[in-house]
Parts: sequence; C-alpha cells; structure tokens
Amino acid sequence: MQATSFTPPSGDYAERVRASFARQGAMRTLGASLVDVTPGYCAIALAPRAEVSQQHGYVHAGVVAAIVDSAGGYAGFTLFPVDASVLTVEFKLNLVAPARGERLVAEGFVVKPGRTLVITRGEVHAESGGARTLVALMQQTLIVMRDTPDA
Repeated sequence: MQATSFTPPSGDYAERVRASFARQGAMRTLGASLVDVTPGYCAIALAPRAEVSQQHGYVHAGVVAAIVDSAGGYAGFTLFPVDASVLTVEFKLNLVAPARGERLVAEGFVVKPGRTLVITRGEVHAESGGARTLVALMQQTLIVMRDTPDA
C-alpha cells in the first residue's frame, strides 16, 4: 500500500470503488481482483494463466494494460465527487520486462488531482518466490464525469 496525502470528498470512497469494480465484466473475465484501495491509490492483482497469455506464455500486454488502466482509474476515482464517474482519456504504457510469475500486481497512484482531469501513474510488478519485478509503467489522464453517477 502506498501512503498518500489526499483527502477523498466522501468517506465511502472504498465502497464506491469496490462496487464499481464488481460491475466490471472485463476484470471478472480476466480473473483480476481488487486488493487495496486508499485515497489516491488502488492495487489490482491477477494470477497468470493460459487464458490471459500470449504465444510465449507471458501475460498478454493487453491484459497488463487493462489491469493497470483500471488501477489508475480507481486511484483517481477515490478522489472524485460522489455524483461523478471516471473514464480514461489516454494512457501511455511502457513494457519493461516479460509479465510472468505467480501473480501480477498493478498499482495506480494519483499524481495530480484536478477538477476536470486527473493525472495518474501506474506500475505493474510480477511476484514470484517472494521477489517483485517491475514489468510495466503507465502514465494516464482521467476525466471527471460530473453529474454522471457510476452506477
């Protein structure tokens, strides 16, 4: 978990994130799980398996992108007004090592919260035998969709 100095506008931010995550068919299909959420931070984990791999047996880059995009989006969402929802405007992903191991953990961190746009960064680590290897870095822009409930 990453310590932050952000204050969410609502005390139920974690419940809102968990409810939104539960509605995501994509994360369910991939087998991803929400493991931590604090103001300005979110972590999502995925156990590698054949269904999410590419031809060399590594977790597919699209799957890596999906979990870190969601981690960054939910990190930002923790700071959004209660009547707002979140959409990614853009993200840049650098793949720095093959995504393989016992578990992948995607972490999203708010860099700059704003009224309309929120900037986040993300990291994906592969865990294996107690060691963590950085496999991807992301920078992301989110839009605060005001007056658009997430439900």
